[in-house]
Amino acid sequence: MTRTDLHLPRGATANARYALDIGPESAGWTHSSLRVAELAPGGRHSFPTGDSEWIVLPLEGGCTVRIETASTEQCEFQLLGRDTVFASVSDFAYAPRDARVQIASGAGGRFALAGAKCERRLPARYGPAPEVPVEERGSGTCARRVRNFASADSFDCDRLIAVEVITPGGNWSSYPPHKHDEHRPGEESELEEIYYFEIDGPNGLGYQRVFPSREGGSDVLAEVRSGDAVLVPDGWHGPSIAQPGHAMYYLNVMAGPGATREWRICFHPDHAESTGGYR
Repeated sequence: MTRTDLHLPRGATANARYALDIGPESAGWTHSSLRVAELAPGGRHSFPTGDSEWIVLPLEGGCTVRIETASTEQCEFQLLGRDTVFASVSDFAYAPRDARVQIASGAGGRFALAGAKCERRLPARYGPAPEVPVEERGSGTCARRVRNFASADSFDCDRLIAVEVITPGGNWSSYPPHKHDEHRPGEESELEEIYYFEIDGPNGLGYQRVFPSREGGSDVLAEVRSGDAVLVPDGWHGPSIAQPGHAMYYLNVMAGPGATREWRICFHPDHAESTGGYR
């Protein structure tokens, strides 16, 4: 049966603790998670990491992140954050599995928690904003900026892969359509993916396409607005289209069962030679 429940409008997964809360159980998969915590000035939020690794990424505002492990070890990181996701790259904090995290914000803000179920327990770490690799990808109306803060080759995690993309108004990104839903060593990795969107300016919107790579595969064409998410358990995905005059931001969170943490994709054969894309 084709999955058409992949578009999650703003508020669809909200609860008393999170403005957005996507995990393996609700998504119907095994590894990837994304939460968004909104803190009032002076607010605090804490959570156990459980069997997942997590990155605390400011979307708006700064915070203090304290991480405590079962061995009573503690570390604390001051995240400067940013005014908005469109303003700049942000610093971030990595929290390992089997720990407890507390986020505190004097001025308040919104904070993404990108997670993935994992096996190894890596050390807690701080990710400085100046060390985030920023890539200008594509050209013309397919140009976009990719912030590889936790890509597979820029920051060490066990399973988690996460990047941010800024697409100028009127441009296409996540193009050509591509997929990563099969384990084919050296060619393609199996990764579940979450797209979380924000659109610059009032009444802005965008579009996201996911279409089947197999019989009964995922199929959706969604009009997306700030706070929306789209799940990609399988299938060709792209393009992501930004409304003219309104830049589009999306946070990609990926993880999968492969023994090696890597991002290997396969381009749709009908679009693989499209200009302005990944190559």
